Amino acid sequence: MLLDRKTQTLIRDYMPPEKVLYDLVDYFSVFSDVTRIRIISALAISEMCVTDISQLLCINQTTVSHQLKTLKNESVVKMRRQGKVIFYSLANKKTNDLLLFGVEHIGL
Repeated sequence: MLLDRKTQTLIRDYMPPEKVLYDLVDYFSVFSDVTRIRIISALAISEMCVTDISQLLCINQTTVSHQLKTLKNESVVKMRRQGKVIFYSLANKKTNDLLLFGVEHIGL
């Protein structure tokens, strides 16, 4: 190996544990779908119900519900019930920051 022992140790110590690596893969997979990115972008502006998201983004309600379930499972969105209507919003502002960082990175 060409790396000295100190550098090897630094790399091994820096590497996240396996569980964290898999959790990161799951989290970042949220950004691998255009529909989910559109939903995240819309929810960065305002909380919305499934019907609003569906109509605004011209996406089938079943698809919106499915994608929201995925986003909820990864703790990207949270929900709030008001009577029979469930409103969704971003669970954490940092998700939008990460999305904006990606946009900046690709040079838009």
